[in-house]
Amino acid sequence: MNYSYELLKKWDFDYIWHPFTQMAEYKQKDPIIIEKGEGSYLIDVQGKRYIDGVSSLWVNIHGHNRKEINDAIIQQLQKIAHSTMLGIANVPAILLAKKLIEITPKNLNKVFYSDNGSTAMEVALKIAYQYWVNKGDKQRTKFVTLKNGYHGDTIGAVSLGGIDLFHAVYKPLLFETYSVSSPYCYRCPFKLSFPSCGLECLNELEDTVKKHKAEIAAISMESTIQAAGGMIVLPPGYMKGAREIADRYQIPLILDEVAVGFGRTGKMWGCEHEGIAPDIMAIAKGITGGYLPLAATLVTDNIYEAFEGDFTKTFYHGHSYTGNPLGCVAALACIDIFERENTLEKLKMKIEHLSKRLKEFWELKHVGDIRQKGFIVGIELVRNKETKEEYPYHERIGFQVIYKAREKGVIIRPLGNVIVILPPLSINIKELDKLLDVIRWAIREVTEK
Repeated sequence: MNYSYELLKKWDFDYIWHPFTQMAEYKQKDPIIIEKGEGSYLIDVQGKRYIDGVSSLWVNIHGHNRKEINDAIIQQLQKIAHSTMLGIANVPAILLAKKLIEITPKNLNKVFYSDNGSTAMEVALKIAYQYWVNKGDKQRTKFVTLKNGYHGDTIGAVSLGGIDLFHAVYKPLLFETYSVSSPYCYRCPFKLSFPSCGLECLNELEDTVKKHKAEIAAISMESTIQAAGGMIVLPPGYMKGAREIADRYQIPLILDEVAVGFGRTGKMWGCEHEGIAPDIMAIAKGITGGYLPLAATLVTDNIYEAFEGDFTKTFYHGHSYTGNPLGCVAALACIDIFERENTLEKLKMKIEHLSKRLKEFWELKHVGDIRQKGFIVGIELVRNKETKEEYPYHERIGFQVIYKAREKGVIIRPLGNVIVILPPLSINIKELDKLLDVIRWAIREVTEK
């Protein structure tokens, strides 16, 4: 049944509470109401096409409406849509777990399923804590975390990260962590140049771990990039240094690969850039190619074996839709496309082209920084390019730019005053050029008026 745009708009305003959205502001504009997707494009109910410049919140990998993934889901629907994994198994979950073990760092040998990135990190922190309890050590109740980190919006995930803009109101609900400085590029807390800032931050990390080693359950950090914090790229050697500190003090390292996993940085996993492997790794977002909610927390044999034994060592955590067969077959199809189409090899040329095109953005008067890792980009807008004076948040410069970009058929979303570019890996060069041309035009229109 077809409904008019005006009726859908009314029902949207009347009944939906959108995430990360001030609804009073949202209702001041005509909403984009998506009806279809095709490759790199989203298509609204009025037939207008938009390049999906942020992969529908970083989840779409191979483009919208991929026949291979569609077919895999349809075939599975003809068998069964869902069955519990509490004490029984299903075929797609088994096959996907085997495949994930094959393509993730070698020491990760067990898969625990959940349904989103926040939950994958909740699982990670609970596993890390109970690991020590099961070994007879109940004093390790603290986590070492990085300032400006983000791991999701559930209470445990917020406690491990926490960005004041999003989470300050919830501070009374959070558990305490030992939070250490993270490298901030030109905003380095030690006022040092890149990459010296990373070395100082590693020294602070080790000092904290050494001082509180008897209390620490794990070191937790995002892999490669602090994503929601503004696409802050960690300096070379930082993750490797954190791995060495974790090893030195025999403390598990948790890596959050939710945002950067599945090829976003040019490698399948961010940690591959430094040749390291975590003890616990959370993955989600791109796992199903943007089709269905699914996530996984992978652990080493050493972590897993601490949970084997009598019922008191059981990991009492789970979800109604854990290991959902539809999600698992979508993930298997997504991974198959990576392998069959040689996606990561083809991505190299696109990353190189993106890097060349980004040089043009430095010419803009209010671009203060451009941060890129593979196919992930953050363009930071500033009021004063020389002093790096920031735009006040209430001016909503980032949102002004994305609204302007919509006029020319591009959907993106900012992180404060940082414009995020994170298209599907399948985008072609012509579409990528259009995306960049529109964003550059929109920034100029908003900041140089």
